[in-house]
Amino acid sequence: MVGTKLRWGIGVLAAGMVLALPAAALCADTATKSVTFSKDVAPILQAKCQACHEPGSIAPMSLMTYEETRPWARSIRERVSTRQMPPWHIDTSVGVQPAVRGRSGRGAPQGNPADMPPARPVNTALFWQAERDGYGPPDLIVKSPEYTMPAVSQDQWWRPIVDIPGLTEPRWVRMVEIRPTNVQGRKIVHHSIAHVVMDPDEPDPDSVDRGTASGRRDRQDDPSAAINARPSLMEWAIGKGYDRYRDGTGKLIKPGERIAWDQHVHAVGEPVKAGSEIGIWLYPKGQEPKHRSYLIGFTGLKNGTAGLDIPPNSIAHTEGFTVLKENTIITNFQPHFHLRGKAMQVEAILPTGETQVISYVSNFNFNWMTNYIYADDAAPAFPKGTVIHVTAFYDNTKANKNNPDPDQWVGYGDRTVDEMAHAWMNVVYISDAEYQEWLDQHKKSTRTQNQQQ
Repeated sequence: MVGTKLRWGIGVLAAGMVLALPAAALCADTATKSVTFSKDVAPILQAKCQACHEPGSIAPMSLMTYEETRPWARSIRERVSTRQMPPWHIDTSVGVQPAVRGRSGRGAPQGNPADMPPARPVNTALFWQAERDGYGPPDLIVKSPEYTMPAVSQDQWWRPIVDIPGLTEPRWVRMVEIRPTNVQGRKIVHHSIAHVVMDPDEPDPDSVDRGTASGRRDRQDDPSAAINARPSLMEWAIGKGYDRYRDGTGKLIKPGERIAWDQHVHAVGEPVKAGSEIGIWLYPKGQEPKHRSYLIGFTGLKNGTAGLDIPPNSIAHTEGFTVLKENTIITNFQPHFHLRGKAMQVEAILPTGETQVISYVSNFNFNWMTNYIYADDAAPAFPKGTVIHVTAFYDNTKANKNNPDPDQWVGYGDRTVDEMAHAWMNVVYISDAEYQEWLDQHKKSTRTQNQQQ
């Protein structure tokens, strides 16, 4: 039922938010003619769009009223018809599909203003998306100090280290979400990573990922290697929600451990003071998940940072390869680029030589670093020796509306105007017996589906 509503909502918004259809077209279909902004579109905007499209939020314009929405009619039509909005850019024709299919979003004439639902109050406070989705409030919140970003400045990196308050015993984490510390912070915080600093007196070596390898002799210029070597709770970037770890998996945090923040902030023409905070949802006391979850930034660069060289006014691509040293379940996909990023495909090359597309985002949008979480029964598993192949595409031309200057050469770098490419994925390592069990169950499910068809 939920999926039906979402699909209907997208169709309604795509056709009706045109608001500029010829009268003949509106009269051609009775159902179309009866659709109005006040009665039909406004409730969808309130439910699915206003959280971002309201004053002070992340979107560039407010869509709370007919008067505010009408000037954007053609832009909305274009963005919805090209599937840039709602921000759900994964290709649904290939690879593994997320557990939730997307965010929804036909309008027509304004209609009778009396049909307009009561105005939804502007959200002036922060909220946890996971709480809105029914998971309840976080059990712990860890906040970074705030940084004042001047109105005009080079990009900055704010990296404070803080304690984890309220943690008196080892606890297992089942879900995390990062957000800026205030609404204004949405404008300046590009990304934020919460690394775990182990207690030197009681280290937790199992929290360090050792199940992947880039295969390169010299890893010093491999940015993903340095990041993946650090235990991390979550990476957040513009437009991302939460990370829900696969059922029966989690990450352990212990008293004495701390959070090291890695926050990239950029200037927006006005001074803004903000930081980041992470909400942590815990397993019940005494409940220990069977497996650990590890956050991996699978690289899209084969030759390190020097391999990323994008000429002016051109389309380019890079590739990266990472070997799985253990049997691995991949639970989500979040592509990460900067302003020239266009598309990313993640493919598994099995030891047999067979290949399988895991996920593909064909129309990346810098302002929406969407996290695609796979359903537990759909998450793919691969045997040790599999190579994760990330192919990244870049658009350094005028056709890319996010491009600040197509006449510039672009190389690797941490600034917003530089470029990078990696696929953030949470992975779970399983034994040979567990992988065989997964294979048997997968084959059984495939046979059942074929019989039903």
